[in-house]
Amino acid sequence: MKPAIIAWQAYIKARSHRWSARSLLEHERLCDAGGRTKARGRKPGTANTTQPGPLYDLLQLPLSNINADVVERWLIQQRHRPAVARAGFVRLRAFINWCAGRPAYERQVVPAACTKSYVKDEVPRAKVRQDALERQHLRLWFEQVRKLKNPVQAAYLQTVLLTGARREEIAALTWANVDFTWRRMTIADKVAGIRVIPLTPYVAALLIELKRRPDIHPDDPWVFSSPTAASGRIQEPRAAHDKVLRQAGIPHVSIHGLRRSFGSLAQWLEIPSGVIPQIQGHKPSATAERHYRVRPIDLLYMWHAKYEGWILEQAGIEQPSIALQEMSVTRRCARP
Repeated sequence: MKPAIIAWQAYIKARSHRWSARSLLEHERLCDAGGRTKARGRKPGTANTTQPGPLYDLLQLPLSNINADVVERWLIQQRHRPAVARAGFVRLRAFINWCAGRPAYERQVVPAACTKSYVKDEVPRAKVRQDALERQHLRLWFEQVRKLKNPVQAAYLQTVLLTGARREEIAALTWANVDFTWRRMTIADKVAGIRVIPLTPYVAALLIELKRRPDIHPDDPWVFSSPTAASGRIQEPRAAHDKVLRQAGIPHVSIHGLRRSFGSLAQWLEIPSGVIPQIQGHKPSATAERHYRVRPIDLLYMWHAKYEGWILEQAGIEQPSIALQEMSVTRRCARP
C-alpha cells in the first residue's frame, strides 16, 4: 500500500493556495526527510544535519494504518517537545478531515484517528507566552540595539518593535513596498495576504540610512539584506537580539515578544481601541470593527507616530521630524 505522505503531498497541493508562505513552509517542514547539513550555527553536542520533521515517520505508514492508537503513541513520543507536538497534531487532524471528504481517500482514511478522547488527552495544551519588553526596559534595550555593529540587524530589531509586525513580515520587506512619499509600507500578512501600515518618522529614518549604505547593491530588492544568507535577506536575528538582552540585563524576550511588546506598551497611552490591532494585522474582534470602522492610513499614521514618539521618549531618543526625513529622501534620490 502507498504511504500516507503521497496523500499529504496531494493535500498540500490542493490547499496551499489558501495558506501564507509561512504556513506552507510549516507544512513542508512537518514531513521533511531531514539529513541536510545545517545552514546556520548549531548548539554544542547536537548533530550537524537536520532531523526529520515530526510527522515524517508517521506519514510513511499507509493511510489506513494511521488510527487513534497510532496517533496516541506518536503524541507520547513527542512529549519532550510539546509545542511541536501540538502544531503537528493540529495539521494532521486537518489532513485527516480533508482525506475523509475526498473520494480518492475516504475508504482508506480512519476519520476518528484524531477525535478519540484518549488521543485528545495527549495533546499538549497551548502555553500563553508572556515575554515582552516593559517600559523600564526601553532605554537599555535601544541603547544596546544601537550599539550592534551590523546596521541591518539593528534596524531590523527596532523596526519589528516599532511596527508590531511579525518577524517574517518585516524580514521579507522589499524597497518596492516602502513608500517614503506617502509614508506607508506594504507588508505580507498571514491573514489578509498583504496589509498597509504607516511608515513612522523614526522607522523611516532607519530605512533611509540603510538605503544610503555605500555597500548596498542598487538592484538589491531587500530592505534588510544579508549577503551571507541564501535568500539574500535577514534570516535569523535571534543571536543578535540575545546579545542585546544579555548586555542590557533584560530577561529573555523572543523576536515575537517584540511584537507582543508593541501591543502591550500601547496600554500606557489613550489610543482608540482597534488602532493597534489593525496596525498589527489582528482579525477584527467585534462586529463594529469588521463592518463600521474604516480607518484610512493617514489616521493610522497619526496615532502610530504618536505612539512611536512615546516609545522613543521612554528610550531617551528624539523622534526625527518629517521635514528632516523629506530632506534625507531628496538627497538619497538625487545621489548619482
